[in-house]
Amino acid sequence: MSKRPNILCIVSEDCPPKIGAYGDPVARTPHLDRLASEGMLYETANCTSPVCAPSRFAILTGQHAESCPRAQHMQALAHLPESFLTYPAEMRKAGYYCTNNAKTHYNCDVDPDEIWDESSRTAHWRHRADGQPFLAVFNCMTTHESCTFKEQEGAVRPEDVTLPSYLPDTPGMRQSMARHYNAMAKMDAELGKHLSDLEADGLAEDTVVFYFSDHGSALPRSKRYLYDEGLGVPLVIRVPPKWWHLTQHGPGARIEAPASLVDLFPTFLAIAGVEVPMQLHGQALLGLEVESRQYVFGGRDRMGERYDLSRSVRSARYRYVRNYTPYRPLGQYVAFEWLGAHYQDYETAWLAGALDDKQEQFWRQKPAEEFYDLDADPYATVNLIGSRSHLVLADEHRAALDKHMVDIRDTGFIPEHSAAETWEASQNESVYPLERIMAIAARGAERNPANGDGFLADLADGSAVVRHWAARGLLGLAAAGLPLPDGVEAAYAAESDPQVRIPLAEALGRAGYDRRWVNEVTKILIDNDDPRVKLQALDALTWLPLHADISLAAVQALHSDGDTYLRQSSDYLAQRLDGSYRPTNTIFDWSRLDGEGQTGKQKASTSRNVPA
Repeated sequence: MSKRPNILCIVSEDCPPKIGAYGDPVARTPHLDRLASEGMLYETANCTSPVCAPSRFAILTGQHAESCPRAQHMQALAHLPESFLTYPAEMRKAGYYCTNNAKTHYNCDVDPDEIWDESSRTAHWRHRADGQPFLAVFNCMTTHESCTFKEQEGAVRPEDVTLPSYLPDTPGMRQSMARHYNAMAKMDAELGKHLSDLEADGLAEDTVVFYFSDHGSALPRSKRYLYDEGLGVPLVIRVPPKWWHLTQHGPGARIEAPASLVDLFPTFLAIAGVEVPMQLHGQALLGLEVESRQYVFGGRDRMGERYDLSRSVRSARYRYVRNYTPYRPLGQYVAFEWLGAHYQDYETAWLAGALDDKQEQFWRQKPAEEFYDLDADPYATVNLIGSRSHLVLADEHRAALDKHMVDIRDTGFIPEHSAAETWEASQNESVYPLERIMAIAARGAERNPANGDGFLADLADGSAVVRHWAARGLLGLAAAGLPLPDGVEAAYAAESDPQVRIPLAEALGRAGYDRRWVNEVTKILIDNDDPRVKLQALDALTWLPLHADISLAAVQALHSDGDTYLRQSSDYLAQRLDGSYRPTNTIFDWSRLDGEGQTGKQKASTSRNVPA
């Protein structure tokens, strides 16, 4: 008999709460349904990022990825500061045998072999010493996004599924959703096997079982996006009767208060009877002192080869989203996403003019702010920003998000691979004056020409990050067809930082004289060796008017680059420039699927050395 409960975590890839226990009539998930009936089901559980690597960073460290420079970007391999903890290391200190089977993809330079007793495809609680409590994690890859790219045998047929109203009803959409349901049924069987093993070993009455997913599903506006379909996850916790003193809820309880996957680390510590360190962002879901959350938070940064910056806060009923780069639509081409027939169908319908207003929103520039009543509008299609009856509620969520971003010192405004993208620099107020930058970026999202002179003045600031966001404020004006203030060209000439020059040149190019500014960005692409500066230049060229005679050769030169995202971005842009692009073209290199975090240890996102 164990003096402290064991912990078993079963983690599925890319799963929204489309499970029988959550009320989904199509799902075939009997083992999960039984687990929920014996445990607690969280109605409003969210991950912190709607893509695996940043989400898994937050689970591992108990801190939002955007609090650690670079960790918020997909496949970025951040340097983990010494002050950051990891839950397996802390649980091992508490005497637990900790195993991981097998996905890591933590988005930082931590060595899995150092923090786990065993991290492999054969890792199991059965390898522990007699009587030793364990924390065992099993990652199920069956439901990963890639399952929608191939046939999945199962009972669910395309005609059985119900598509959300924001997606067009196409064969590819239905096929992909049916495939994902069938993959979830297979995952449910795998979960059942782990639970059977626990029973067979006589450990069920001494083991707290967690089931959750790292983020939401693979369909458009789900994975990678800040809506419930991307951030919402299933979370079920079963506590055996012997340990019911750890919870305030009985079997079959449905908990409406929000919960975050960043809460898992402190919850594990609470189960083990270990004091929760103050630096963790989460709060324990089990233990003697459990407080309900009012809000959970999420972020969207670089997703694959595409840059964006948005933040979200969710309460039990409402979701607020702030888009700091509203001139970039959600529907930016990402080579891995476009392997799915669902994305190919969606873009084909967009180009053919076959979408309704709700479905077109994905392809248009974003609003600066979004606010949704998810009880009345579960698919988040009616933006309530500006609604007089929701002004106070929107303000409350705005304030909660601002406070959260300051409290965790959100580093998402720092350009990737810039000099400020180190832990020390990000904590230096003269290098990274966060609250001032947040204010500039928020004004930029408004796209109000009255702010233009202020952005111009900020281009003289000593902080390159301030100047970058001042330039983005001007870009927002130009992308909205609004005039730029006099003096922007002079500011460009005086600027030496390429990560300020790129958005300035894009702003000037979108405001007129585009050939000159396409040429300027192409020069930066050619002359700069840093792969992320090159990626940012490609991003600007993708949205500037296309001039193949200026940039095609430089773009094609990156076709064989060792950096996955550079190659994908350049191949897409080259096809746009030469006129050969079609939504059904395949650009993703299947030999690099492991780089998307499918198996093993994470690979760096660049073949070149970058700042730690």
